Amino acid sequence: MIIVMKPDYDEDDLLRIVRRLEDMSLRAHISKGEQRTIVGAIGDERILAEIPMESFPGVERVLPVLKPYKLVSRDFKPENTVVSVDGLDIGGPRVQVIAGPCAVESREVLEEIAESLLPAGVHFLRGGAFKPRTSPYAFQGWGEKALEFLAAVREKTGMKVVTELMDPRDIELLYKYADIIQIGTRNMQNFRLLTEVGNIDKPVILKRGLCATIKEFLMSAEYIMAQGNEKVILCERGIRTFETETRNTLDISAVPLLKLLTHLPVIVDPSHAVGRVDLVPAVSRAAVAAGADGLLVEVHVRPEEAMSDGPQSLRPQPFLSMIEECRRVAEAVGRSL
Repeated sequence: MIIVMKPDYDEDDLLRIVRRLEDMSLRAHISKGEQRTIVGAIGDERILAEIPMESFPGVERVLPVLKPYKLVSRDFKPENTVVSVDGLDIGGPRVQVIAGPCAVESREVLEEIAESLLPAGVHFLRGGAFKPRTSPYAFQGWGEKALEFLAAVREKTGMKVVTELMDPRDIELLYKYADIIQIGTRNMQNFRLLTEVGNIDKPVILKRGLCATIKEFLMSAEYIMAQGNEKVILCERGIRTFETETRNTLDISAVPLLKLLTHLPVIVDPSHAVGRVDLVPAVSRAAVAAGADGLLVEVHVRPEEAMSDGPQSLRPQPFLSMIEECRRVAEAVGRSL
């Protein structure tokens, strides 16, 4: 249920509503926009139906939220959510770029990659410390040692660290080292993991599952927000179809569709979407044109030596060229990059 306050409401009116909802064991989520203040009432709909919210002073109207995802819904919060990391906004006018290797291999290689990204104005460094791989015999990541490498490179370059969480038991470790925690595609419906990251004050990138519908994707985001963490960034990274020429099929329509359905920032991972380095620039341009708030790109100084995902990793110079192309696209649609 959404409670829309009158323009001339006073704080006592708002406090009275919040107290009533809490007395009924319901949650009140307040969103103050430029023109309106709304209160989202979260909880058992049968209880909500028994409270005559329209009769409370200061209330203009009461609207039901028909979608199963409440906190995530654009109905619940009309204004875009901007996730800020030390003054760097994801979801604002600027299209942010998150780049780096699939897996952290060594401090020296990571530092070399990070320094190659700086001329492009990249502020976010990605790198996997724990790697979910299809084969149990493939490289699984260096764990805490990799996190230490990421922190050391952040200290030297000022870049913010983005890395993936796979196990709830590692959440305190990643909280210590990461600026943004990523939940990978295979864990999109790991509800225990989603609940855990919902309980911490740290931005979360949630990747769409291999075969997940948009509704399932947003319901997973709801799990995080329902625990109190509103710093959620959605990532479209391609879905599994019958096509075999690319690693996955990028659902480019998901970007504008998500923008209609939710207030959360939406970024695109072109590297995992296509799995082919020759297609990454074109797909990245398309993502920016479609309204993406950011790109998550795999870059490596020597892809032929990469311990993970070398075939889809751009070298620094092609990456710089791609960023310039995407910058022109961003300007054409009223954004910056």
